[in-house]
Amino acid sequence: MLNAQIAHDVIDHALSLGADFAEVYIEKNETNLISTLSSEVQSVESGINFGIGLRMVYGTKVLYGYTNKVDKKELQRIISELAAKDLRDPQSSMQAFNFEQVNDLHSPAKALSVDPYVESKIAYLLKADRAASAAGNQISQTRGNCMQREQNIELFNSDGLHTTDQRQYIRAVLTAIASDGGEQATGSWNDGGLLGWEIQEAIDPQKTGEEAARQALINLSAKPCPSGNMPVIIGNGFGGVIFHEACGHLLETTSVAKKASVFHDKMGEMIANPIVSAVDDGTMVKQWGSINIDDEGLPTQRTQLIKDGQLNNFLVDKIGAQQTGYEATGSGRRESYKFAPASRMRNTFIEPGDSSLDEMISSIDKGIYASHMGGGSVSPGTGEFNFAVTEGYFIENGKIKYPIKAATLISTGPKVLKEISMIGDDFSLACGMCGSVSGAVPTTVGQATLKVDSILVGGNA
Repeated sequence: MLNAQIAHDVIDHALSLGADFAEVYIEKNETNLISTLSSEVQSVESGINFGIGLRMVYGTKVLYGYTNKVDKKELQRIISELAAKDLRDPQSSMQAFNFEQVNDLHSPAKALSVDPYVESKIAYLLKADRAASAAGNQISQTRGNCMQREQNIELFNSDGLHTTDQRQYIRAVLTAIASDGGEQATGSWNDGGLLGWEIQEAIDPQKTGEEAARQALINLSAKPCPSGNMPVIIGNGFGGVIFHEACGHLLETTSVAKKASVFHDKMGEMIANPIVSAVDDGTMVKQWGSINIDDEGLPTQRTQLIKDGQLNNFLVDKIGAQQTGYEATGSGRRESYKFAPASRMRNTFIEPGDSSLDEMISSIDKGIYASHMGGGSVSPGTGEFNFAVTEGYFIENGKIKYPIKAATLISTGPKVLKEISMIGDDFSLACGMCGSVSGAVPTTVGQATLKVDSILVGGNA
């Protein structure tokens, strides 16, 4: 996408101004988004976005700029402006580019640039709508969308690295709204991955619609949630969002290097119940949060964060490695060319155990089963969180009694890790978007259903 000689001259210019390291990141994005509202197509949108990101490093200080132009003089002008306050004699010399071919583990069969498959995607969303609407007269509306994105990147740096990669993202979502005339409730279901529209062969619009409607109808009939400290069972799949937000971010060198994480000095220590092992794995084939290489050009890997309760690793990008001394883990990610990369999660999950949901429920006298989790807020420095339960049930005397609404879970990541006492065998993963200093990136969360012995539950019963 960019002439190698131009990249060489731009990087050489950066080094002549005293930078220790320089990088040129080129990105082209092609997107297609189809939206439906109930039984009608609302919009079909397509677009192409292109840009170049320029990064200079002085010690551990990062300077970053970007442009949509490929002109060498413009790129060198940006470099000169970035370095204006940090000029010094040259510290490093340019290495000759050595092209590294990426081993693509996620090659798509139905790529967006070949065909947007608009009619097929519309048919999927409308069939999911019909399945949701057929679930009952109380389903008043559905909203669906199917997003496909093809991201092509090229990267040059002063260490001599030159590489390219293509990433194909797909995600299909249906949300159902139930109403009884006085109140409304929602439910949703989505599937996605790092692949093309061939995902259609593995996803079922009937299941998508029925599951979205089921959640909405359950929530419409739910009772107010009681409050207080109590044991909570957190469901599999997207339930892993609590670990991702309240613990995962604290293991990124983005926060560890600044000592803004409670775990910054806990390497090798027991930070969780011994039954807890957690992983961040960028190598999982065709998973939503997977990558062949990170956005610094390093191969991705499987990183064991916690093993049997002990902290084993952090998630480390290039700058984080310099700041902390830990080896890079192929975790440098960014939303687009407009952002400098930072240490970020990929597919992050707690590994499964051998308990059953029935065993967990029967062990609780009074508590909550949060079968589906939603969004929330987290304090990065402490891991304090507040998460909404999108589908939950009250447990009494070892049995599920009734569905609940307006429940929130309040605790801290470090505390929850030690309160986990049972982990199930029903492991699954779920798609999400993670926001941080380098923008929003596709990430996967996951876990088997697990029991936390004590969480503060907020409710309005």
